[in-house]
Order: sequence, then structure tokens, then C-alpha cells
Amino acid sequence: MDVQKKGWFSEVHDLWPGITLSLEINNVLYKRRSKYQDILVVETKAHGKMLVLDGVIQCTERDEFSYQEGIAFLPLCSHPNPENVLIIGGGDGGVAREVAKHPGVKRITQVEIDEYVLEAARLHLPFMSIGLSDPKVDLQVGDGFQYMKNHTNEFDVIITDSCDPVGPATCLFEESYFRLMRTALKPGGIICSQSGTAWANLDHVSQTLSNCRSMFPVASYCIVSVPTYPTGQIGFVLGSLNTSTDFKEPVQKFSEKELDDMKIRYYSADVHRAAFVLPRFVAKELLIDNKILS
Repeated sequence: MDVQKKGWFSEVHDLWPGITLSLEINNVLYKRRSKYQDILVVETKAHGKMLVLDGVIQCTERDEFSYQEGIAFLPLCSHPNPENVLIIGGGDGGVAREVAKHPGVKRITQVEIDEYVLEAARLHLPFMSIGLSDPKVDLQVGDGFQYMKNHTNEFDVIITDSCDPVGPATCLFEESYFRLMRTALKPGGIICSQSGTAWANLDHVSQTLSNCRSMFPVASYCIVSVPTYPTGQIGFVLGSLNTSTDFKEPVQKFSEKELDDMKIRYYSADVHRAAFVLPRFVAKELLIDNKILS
């Protein structure tokens, strides 16, 4: 009961006490302490390559696409014309890879604070880091907070692909961050931020959504399935400056052929709608109307 097997990685964290996920490891590919965090890339037996920051699983080769497609296409397909997109974080390149697929997106600015996450991804996670070299992407190493202070009324969509609310990422869940994103958006702009799992951190989800609601007239929470995340799910908080936005119904819908051509494996218009249908206990806690259009 008290033994952790040698050759296995076990994710143990105070954010989800009493819960752990263990994956068998073939070998360690990259290990470094940066100015901001511990960075680890390993080759797992069953899930391909895996990125770990400060002991927390960020993505695995087997299931990363559901997270990347969700955090990218849920906001992009809720905006009528998402030409100019800002990504905060996302140093592995997966979110940029997906955002660049959207035919309406013309320019992507990405601000990643940790140059060694970029290094690790480029060396060992090419299936995601390919997004960093897309011609639409302007990649900058720096502080996203500071960047947005210098860029107001500029972006159609802002996506925050952050770690969990510990260390340097803590500020990305606070009201001041949502206020800053609001000022960086054009009129009618939309934001989407990683916001944890309701099964293990409902209080955190509720507070993050409250912070979003304080700055955006339309705000909601949705979930996607990611098997290697705590409780098998991850949630996103979305906010819009357009009072007519209905996050439950995508304004841009792609055909099956278009999705295939873009190599989309998780997202679709039906998955979009379903992401906003929450378990009753979550909807009640978050004061969200679970009804969808028939």
C-alpha cells in the first residue's frame, strides 16, 4: 500500500489530495530546473512522451490533442471573426498548432515565460512544438502580464494555457488577470483560460469563474475529457465582451471533411455543445443554466 514502484512516475500534489496517477516510464529524456520550475520530459510505456512541470503532468503524446483542440476551438468557434489571437503560456506548442489550423486566424502572438519549456518541447515533443514554427505565429519569451499591459484593444481572442494555480501561474487565475485580458481585447473579444477540474477543485473553479464574471458580461465554464489529468477532465472558463455571445452554440461550424483536412480528432460542433452541459452539482454551484437549444 505504501510502496511506489521503481520505474513509475506518480503525480502527487496538494491541489488534489488523496488522488494520484501513475505511469510506467521507459526513460528520462530531459530534466532541468529553470528559473521558474522543474521541467521533465519522459518516455512512458503506454502514453508516449510526457511533459511534467513541477511534478504535475502537462500533457502526454496519447491524449494531448483533446486539451489542445478544446482550449483552441471552443473560443475560436464562439467568435465570428477571430483574426488576431494571443496565447499566454503554451510553451509546448500544442495550442499554437491548433489555433493555426483555424482558417479565419491570420495572426497569432504567443508569449511564453520559460525559455527552457520551449527548448524541451523542440528537442523532444515535435508533434506539439511544430506549432511554434507555424508562419502565423510570432513567438516571444517574456511575461504575459507585462505584454498585455503594453497591448490594449488589440486581440480578438486571448487563450491562457497555464499550469495549475501554483508558483508563477497563480496570478493567471486572479481577478486582476481577467481585468488585464479585458483591456487587451478588441470590442466583442473572447477569452478562454484553463481552470481545473470540478471533481477535485470545485471551489477553485467557482472562484475563477467568479473572477471572469466580474470582468465579462458573458461568462461560462465547460469541460473536456483528458484521461491523464486529475479525475480525467479539465475545465475552461470563457468570457466574452459581446453580450450576444452564446458559448453553447458555435458560430463557426466545420464539416466532417473540413475537420478531417485540419486533422481534428476531438473537436466538433456537437462536442462543442456537449462541453457546456455540466453535471447538475457543478451547474448549481456555478449558477449556470444547463439548458441547450433544441
